[in-house]
Amino acid sequence: MGIDLVAGGRNKKVNRDAPKSDNLYIKLLVKLYRFLARRTDSKFNSIVLKRLFMSRINRPPLSLSKLAKFMAGKEGKIAVLVGTITDDTRLYEVPKLKVCALRFTETARARIVKAGGECLTFDQLALIAPTGSNTIMLRGPKLAREAVKHFGRAPGVPDSDTKPYVRSKGRKFERARGRRASRGYKA
Repeated sequence: MGIDLVAGGRNKKVNRDAPKSDNLYIKLLVKLYRFLARRTDSKFNSIVLKRLFMSRINRPPLSLSKLAKFMAGKEGKIAVLVGTITDDTRLYEVPKLKVCALRFTETARARIVKAGGECLTFDQLALIAPTGSNTIMLRGPKLAREAVKHFGRAPGVPDSDTKPYVRSKGRKFERARGRRASRGYKA
């Protein structure tokens, strides 16, 4: 059977054009930023819109310490993250920050507000900076997930840094072939 090209043919579009989520608030934000992306020439709005469509894996959280590090020397600007801001207990003093994000953990929000900062939502940001002027767009560390450590060349292959899926990290696990000359080869 071939492809019925008359009826539409191959689907060449692989990017999302709407969020998979049934969250009402996300859908309202999409409505708002779809309008802004269409009616303003700002690339900022189309990037925010694209990121609102993303899956949760592609919207990784950002910790307060990383946020503070990225915003050092950028006073007066608004940090924008399409995702969650999480607390980091290792950060002793939180600087005064103006942050816009989809979500804040309870402790992160409390610490930002206590430091004299502000936690904004995206609809508030649309009123303050409709074109994204005076903002800094940030993203969380996407490759910091445990699962990513298992991706890449097969574990055990020479020059591979891939983490094996193994029950335990003991003497009896993944220590023979490729690890010692007496068992096949030593990499």
